[in-house]
Amino acid sequence: MIEAPHFSTSGSKHATAFALPNDTFDGVVNENVLHQAVKDFLANQRQGNAKTKTRSFVSGGNQKPWKQKGTGRARAGSSRSPVWVGGGTVFGPIPRDYRTDTNKKVRQLARRSALNARAREGMVHVVDTFTMDAPKTSTLLKLLSKLALADTKTLILTDGSKAPVYLSGRNVPHVNVLPFSDATAYDILHADALVIESAALGSGVHDGSEAPAPKAKAAKPAKKSAVKKVAAKAAKTAKPKAAKKAAAKKPAKKKENK
Repeated sequence: MIEAPHFSTSGSKHATAFALPNDTFDGVVNENVLHQAVKDFLANQRQGNAKTKTRSFVSGGNQKPWKQKGTGRARAGSSRSPVWVGGGTVFGPIPRDYRTDTNKKVRQLARRSALNARAREGMVHVVDTFTMDAPKTSTLLKLLSKLALADTKTLILTDGSKAPVYLSGRNVPHVNVLPFSDATAYDILHADALVIESAALGSGVHDGSEAPAPKAKAAKPAKKSAVKKVAAKAAKTAKPKAAKKAAAKKPAKKKENK
């Protein structure tokens, strides 16, 4: 179990550490997947609109500069040849799409690996739920200074979208605020320290006691098989018929003569 220091919203440190969830913080760091995720993320940010003109797009050069023979000069067919000044460009960049698709499970593994990498370094800090009603940059900077992160590139991960916290850190150069579910592996690795809201990780306070064992469910009575159900239904319908037949067989009582 990986633990992280637990702080209140005002910056005071709790006596007990925060137990990070095992499904996310399992201690595994896959460097190859991290490299692929960061490379794909940066490639997807490229616009790919750089373009140069080849000789077919440069204006002019339709006429042969001079005749083929008799001038003593080298042969030339166009003044827009790549070897001429003002000519076209050979193998220059053209508009293209640099985007690459990454599998969902690879992105998830890269995100977990990035979180575990920061947890190994001891740069994960858990803070109680933010209760800011209005944006206040000084309040956020005061909290970071108490966490010894005043001059550290910090990523604050909140439980869902919280506008007051985002607006409080928007104008601070070394602070970035994102919802915990929206942070990518690149965002986590780009920051040197993480400040995560406790509500985004669930209840992870570790008091040293073991969790109570789950109660055993009472065994349900076995269901009757289909054959037994049909037999019971047939027995119910057969009883009234048998009673009617028995009543019909009984002889009628004779009337006594007075």
